[in-house]
Amino acid sequence: MVKDIRWLITGGCGFIGTSLIRYLLGKGLASRIRILDNLSVGTREDLASVCNFKEIHPLSLSNGQGYMHSRSGSVSSAIQNKIVELVPGDIRDADLTQACCRDMDIVVHLAANTGVPKSVENPRLDMESNVIGTFNMLEAARMTGIKRFVFASSGAPAGEVEPPIHEELPPHPVSPYGASKLAGEGYCSAYFRTFGLETVALRFSNVYGPGSTHKTSVVAKFIKQALNGETLEIYGDGSQTRDFIFIDDLINALVLAATREGIGGEIFQIATNRETTLDEMTELLISALERHGISRPEVIKTEPRIGDVRRNFSDTTKARQMLGWKCQWDLAQGLDSTIEWFTG
Repeated sequence: MVKDIRWLITGGCGFIGTSLIRYLLGKGLASRIRILDNLSVGTREDLASVCNFKEIHPLSLSNGQGYMHSRSGSVSSAIQNKIVELVPGDIRDADLTQACCRDMDIVVHLAANTGVPKSVENPRLDMESNVIGTFNMLEAARMTGIKRFVFASSGAPAGEVEPPIHEELPPHPVSPYGASKLAGEGYCSAYFRTFGLETVALRFSNVYGPGSTHKTSVVAKFIKQALNGETLEIYGDGSQTRDFIFIDDLINALVLAATREGIGGEIFQIATNRETTLDEMTELLISALERHGISRPEVIKTEPRIGDVRRNFSDTTKARQMLGWKCQWDLAQGLDSTIEWFTG
């Protein structure tokens, strides 16, 4: 695998972004990393927990001036001297996105308005972030000669269909979030076929794991609530299904999507290929919590949320065949590792 790569990671201060940065630096797969993040979720402190970095004012991108951040003792000596830059800013700023793409080789586009509930609450913001923001990043990548563009999508574009979800299903998004991610996939396809930009879209399933402090999806939320002695609330009757993927498996898929030859223009389902009900996940989680000495929380069930699909899991055959990727972590093992991180 080529190691002299310059990476631009949007949303790089978040859960997935910091996990990717830690992996790239630890494996020596980056000569330079630049992060574009508006710091609305991930923070400078989150980034400092995985690397030392230089913060670059958006107006100073051309001269590289900035100042260093570090957290004493949190970053291994092997990765302290790597060049990591943080540019605070928003993907809705077209000029900024183009400036950030200059002199980079690969874009991993993670920045987004994430999740169904946020998109239902404010569909315009969801569209502006996920459609206009993605368009800005693609156009900036085209204009600056980026080789590979990896787009973080979701199973949400498929909508309410009979699972398993696969890449050839006609999309019927239920939520504004699903619609905005579908638009991003469409623009990725167009930029590959019209302009030759090697786009790869990864449809993430429900991601969980160590480092998910700010994540509001069900696994991280339930762990934080259980640690605080709060009640766990399941929206619906608990028989709805999801496909829960551990962060380490997702990072492996991202790196393959960024570096594997001959996959431009493709979409891949990145998931476990296992259907798990929320009741099943909750019981596994509670058992793991109890093994870590945490009292069994109360669980209640309330009305389903608007925009949520009933069943969701993915067929990952294409990712196995074309990316050479497959899931390594099972849910029980992943939940145990996640709880250990939260309680460590």
